[in-house]
Amino acid sequence: MAVSISVVLLMLILAVIFLRNGGLKISHALVCVLLGFFLAGTSMAPTIHDSVGATADLVSGLDP
Repeated sequence: MAVSISVVLLMLILAVIFLRNGGLKISHALVCVLLGFFLAGTSMAPTIHDSVGATADLVSGLDP
């Protein structure tokens, strides 16, 4: 659950930055949100969740 919250927080921060810089319009952000909701309901959702978890484990295991 902590990985999901941090990914959502990161995406939210990036979306706010893009909105403030004019690189992302409100309509584009809504389309991305709807895509996420629809994608979460597909059979690909567990694969995406596992991929994000594996990537987070890989990144957390790296030494700076």
